[in-house]
Amino acid sequence: MPGTNQLVPGCGFHHVAIKVRDWEATNRFYTDVLGFRQKLAWTTGSGRRATMLDTGDGNYLEIFEDPAYAPAPEGAIIHLALRTDHTDAVLARVRAAGMKVTMEPKDVTIQTTNGFGPVPVRIAFFQGPGGEIIELFQNERT
Repeated sequence: MPGTNQLVPGCGFHHVAIKVRDWEATNRFYTDVLGFRQKLAWTTGSGRRATMLDTGDGNYLEIFEDPAYAPAPEGAIIHLALRTDHTDAVLARVRAAGMKVTMEPKDVTIQTTNGFGPVPVRIAFFQGPGGEIIELFQNERT
């Protein structure tokens, strides 16, 4: 139910990010087998491909290409991202709770390669209590 989180306004699951060695096979699986649809595509600063696939309800799987990647025994999840309308305020709460901030709030524009156009986002990262990496993801277009 939208609007029910009073501590983190606008909060909700936005995406889970994975790193993959076989770009083509991964994209085929998620689109052809599970029915996900490409929302954004871009090239990272290192020249590798990246995409956000809509799972069907406005939540996303973010895929990063890395031909040299060897997944850990626990899997390939890089981070989980929480949607928010107030990245800075939420990060202040996280910091006050004693969590380790790994990236301060930063404005980034994803330059898409699939015709969607530029996507401005505000992001920040921190470690959760179990060491999990959590991204705060604020934007208007996804």
